[in-house]
Amino acid sequence: MKEFAYQRAEDVSGAVALLGADPDARFLGGGTNLVDLMKSGVERPGRLVDVRQLPLGAIESTPEGGLRIGATVTNSDLAAHPEVRRRYPLLTQAVLAGASGQLRNMATVGGNLLQRTRCGYFADVTKPCNKREPGTGCPALEGEHHNHAILGASEHCVATHPSDMGVALTALDAVVTYETADGPGELPLADFYLPVGDTPHRETALPPGALITGVTVSPAPVAARSRYRKVRERASYAFAIGSVAAALDVSDGVVREVRLAFGAVASRPWRARAAERALTGAPAEAENFAAAADAELAAARPLRDNAYKVTLMRNLVVAVLTELAEEAAR
Repeated sequence: MKEFAYQRAEDVSGAVALLGADPDARFLGGGTNLVDLMKSGVERPGRLVDVRQLPLGAIESTPEGGLRIGATVTNSDLAAHPEVRRRYPLLTQAVLAGASGQLRNMATVGGNLLQRTRCGYFADVTKPCNKREPGTGCPALEGEHHNHAILGASEHCVATHPSDMGVALTALDAVVTYETADGPGELPLADFYLPVGDTPHRETALPPGALITGVTVSPAPVAARSRYRKVRERASYAFAIGSVAAALDVSDGVVREVRLAFGAVASRPWRARAAERALTGAPAEAENFAAAADAELAAARPLRDNAYKVTLMRNLVVAVLTELAEEAAR
């Protein structure tokens, strides 16, 4: 590991100033991803600016009836918060599915959104990788890619985004707030992650040197009946091979509102807009759930060894929406 300096930030503006004064610095929250990348040589910061003690650790109701979640809230505290459990059960379920208890106790909300892909080629500095070193190539295209992207990828990168929490927040139309030297700003999560295109090393639309200060979730009555379902290769802690965040409002057997987002199928949490459009106003029946999934997955471009994800995601959408529809009918 490269030798690095360490400094604890005293306030938000001070943290931003410290990073602005040192282009080789990185913010440190829980460190559950960054420190691993430092050990492997993927990340080599010259300075770590510790933001864990900043006053960003609260979960508060907004005047509109949503929630504001501070960037340093731990994943454990987020999952256990009574208002999160009551208003947004899919978010609690996603966080609990995301890691072991020890990691959830350390990992922060801001850091979770910024975690980087677990593609083996990205993590191995002896291999080429466009995300790590632009222009070197993407060996996953012809190599090991059974858990790589089927949606929104390009010939430059087929890695997937690893966050479970990010999938749930995408379904909830969350907004990320941040601070820069020029003042505060915000980004809807729908615009937060950049399309992979020919610049896979550019992962978010955050301005340079920005510090995430929180995430705001709008009121979403539909989320009261919601679910996060994750499929993984073993039942213990593991990254998804496919996941669905879903919320469903059914009245008289007809879908009034639906929210759908997919995980582990693209370089970012994937909002299933085509499926939502297909379902809104349709009878809440399994054949319509399947047709909506097919509408979304029509854009899939699987590789040699990951076409199974198309079938997996179709079945997952049908199973989760059927469960939610049956609950609504009771």
